[in-house]
Amino acid sequence: MRKLFTSESVTEGHPDKVCDQVSDAIIDAILAQDPDAHIACETATKTGFVMVFGEISSTADVDYEAIVRKTVCEIGYDCEEACFDGNTCEVMVRIEEQSPDIAMGVDEALECKESGDTSDELNLIGAGDQGMMFGYACRETDCLMPMPIELSHQLAKQLAKVRKDGTIDYLEPDGKTQVTCEYEDGRLVRIDTVLISTQHKAEANLEQIRKDMIEKVIKPIIPEEYIDENTKYFVNPTGRFVIGGPMGDSGLTGRKIIVDTYGGRSSHGGGAFSGKDPTKVDRSAAYMARYIAKNIVAAGIAERCEIELAYAIGVAKPVSVYADTFGSGVIDDEKIVELVKEHFDMRPAAIIKQLDLRKPIYRKLASYGHFGSNASGCRWEDTDRAEELRRAAGLE
Repeated sequence: MRKLFTSESVTEGHPDKVCDQVSDAIIDAILAQDPDAHIACETATKTGFVMVFGEISSTADVDYEAIVRKTVCEIGYDCEEACFDGNTCEVMVRIEEQSPDIAMGVDEALECKESGDTSDELNLIGAGDQGMMFGYACRETDCLMPMPIELSHQLAKQLAKVRKDGTIDYLEPDGKTQVTCEYEDGRLVRIDTVLISTQHKAEANLEQIRKDMIEKVIKPIIPEEYIDENTKYFVNPTGRFVIGGPMGDSGLTGRKIIVDTYGGRSSHGGGAFSGKDPTKVDRSAAYMARYIAKNIVAAGIAERCEIELAYAIGVAKPVSVYADTFGSGVIDDEKIVELVKEHFDMRPAAIIKQLDLRKPIYRKLASYGHFGSNASGCRWEDTDRAEELRRAAGLE
């Protein structure tokens, strides 16, 4: 049976991604001074302004306005021709202290309150909120990500690269990419459709844009073995994309959560990552779930694996752990859950320590995905537990 599946990505100049990057740039600036800070930072933008708001409890001394302007200009919005200028836009800051009702659950987990034992530092932090988080891995790519989202991200990064290095001098920061893959009995067989929409200067003509996108963006990224005579290319299908960025559309932190994760190939709990410190399990537990799923696949226990972790606010241990290998596992999913519980500590403090999350690493993840090749060097992308899991599963 043949099926098509599509995923999309966006460039760093997309207005929602502008907001994600601003929020995570603030996270990085605070964590560089105060690794124990509690941060929930949202950003919104529209024509001529950026607003930063949220709850932050920290000893760090940061200049929020300067961070906003620097981030926006680095993205490429530094002149009116690009439809937005970080040098002159209005910046509004509305930051308050974190609610003490939330802090009391994060600073001392329910387990500590009930037992009175504070000797285990990994049991001190309770989950910053309730909710469920998912992690996923599969064997479609070297980084164990689904091919549609991985290629979409690489196209978006290539689009930014040729803009920034001057290879194509008429491009502006906003843009979107999309890849449709064809599968036969669950196996990737070809690329069916590639779509690129890119903001451009007014003088650029559509014929030149289409030629450049195919030759300088698509062909360097899409593997030739998946391209055939029926592969379709769409470039700026509306015909014109001059007005972009916050002038073309409003932006808000956390509106690209499927772009940030697995392109729709896996379940999603609904929580965004950007703007949240690692005590927020929306972020840290999603990274942990990816780490677990990737090591399970790397161990050869399954071809595909989805892990769900669920938490209650103020409680350290997850309330549930779930695994689904979609029939590809060499052992039962119930056994995989047992392995996960035995070999991974999923309490927030343990996740933060194991994955080294109190560092300023988040701005670089705020565009082009939190997983896969874009997260290379991040601990949750390591497969250092694969051999341990393989032995425990009896696969030696």
